Amino acid sequence: MRVLVVEDERPLAAALQRGLADHGFAVEIAADGLTGYLLARDEDFDAVVLDIMLPEPNGFQVCERLRADGVRTPILMLTAMDDELDEAEALDLGADDFLRKPFSYVVLVARLHALLRRPAERPTLLRSGPLTLDPGKRTADYDGARLDLTPRELSLLEYLLRSVGQTRSKQDILEHVWGVDFERDPNVVQVYIGYLRRKIDQRFSTQLIRTVRGYGYRVTAGDDA
Repeated sequence: MRVLVVEDERPLAAALQRGLADHGFAVEIAADGLTGYLLARDEDFDAVVLDIMLPEPNGFQVCERLRADGVRTPILMLTAMDDELDEAEALDLGADDFLRKPFSYVVLVARLHALLRRPAERPTLLRSGPLTLDPGKRTADYDGARLDLTPRELSLLEYLLRSVGQTRSKQDILEHVWGVDFERDPNVVQVYIGYLRRKIDQRFSTQLIRTVRGYGYRVTAGDDA
């Protein structure tokens, strides 16, 4: 899942990026309200984690503008203040959830996964033939057999399943599964594709994940696997 974190406190933003990445999220950071607004408006994210106390525009204003622009990406708002009026205002402006600082990563991750389970936002299940992935529960099954996937493997499979039959380049995969600031060897995509193939294609004698030579990868539709 690709998440935009809009947070001007650099140590907290860096900690959020590391913590969410450990749970398989691809995280992009915006350090001010305007940058966060433009990224959330123009790019494809699964969720936005939005601090209230930002340099102008603040989090309330960013949320209001995004909803006015028709952006329906789930928004989880953060605040350091213990004020019920803040929570009420955030929800009234279109936020989907609200979390007070300090918080644990366990709770934050659970809240983000809960946003995916809301049927109004996106389909509950992703499928390709006998393969089924539940983004909310973070589980995947093949013909009824549970797949033992790591958080990063699940995120990679989820990204490919959201565009069944379409080829995704290595760069697209890096940005959506590892984040635009990923600085390690881009061959990590090929390595994780190999992990998925061993756990799905080789285990079940199928060819679900196809390589498009010189470009990237795609998950076949069920009847093509």
